Amino acid sequence: MWNYEKRLQYPINIKTPNAKLAQFIMSQYGGPDGEIGASMRYLSQRFTMPNRTAVAVLNDVGTEELAHLEMVSTIVHQLTRGLSMEEIEKSGFGPYYIDHTVGVWPQAAGGVPFNACEFQSKGDPVTDLFEDLAAEQKARATYDNILRVVRDIPEVADPIRFLRAREIVHFQRFGEALRSVQEQLDEKNFYAFNPSFDCPCEASCKNS
Repeated sequence: MWNYEKRLQYPINIKTPNAKLAQFIMSQYGGPDGEIGASMRYLSQRFTMPNRTAVAVLNDVGTEELAHLEMVSTIVHQLTRGLSMEEIEKSGFGPYYIDHTVGVWPQAAGGVPFNACEFQSKGDPVTDLFEDLAAEQKARATYDNILRVVRDIPEVADPIRFLRAREIVHFQRFGEALRSVQEQLDEKNFYAFNPSFDCPCEASCKNS
């Protein structure tokens, strides 16, 4: 159960519409490394984590990614609010406009729609946590790319910098969760079996 606060995690107040920037930033809404995939990935993976520490990390980060999804969609909405047809046509926003007007819809910057196959829930804690570490780095790299484009527009760059910083924190937290899982497993075996599904004997087989 979630309690919803009617405020953004970081304030967003974009006064100048820019359809071209909206197309770029939209990738962090529904692109391959975006916030929809992140939230669904972590909130799905938490169920097969072997300890409460890892479950809590995935639950917390997955919940925060929903807040980031709200932030990115707000940025896209404010960047496309009040566009004239001339601006839409000149910016190359026309194809999106034909399908969605200026509604917020999940797709990558290149126009590829969001697909659930872009994230995995393998049911193996070590496998899933390594994917999560990579996912946070890919999201951070995407925000880096966006910042290179919007760095001179503070009203857009500031919330993007906040989102980028949170990806770094999430990467650190997933590292802590991975260590907590590995500490529970026999060092010689933790790559050889799925601790949420298999029950192998200890490496020394002392009980055999």
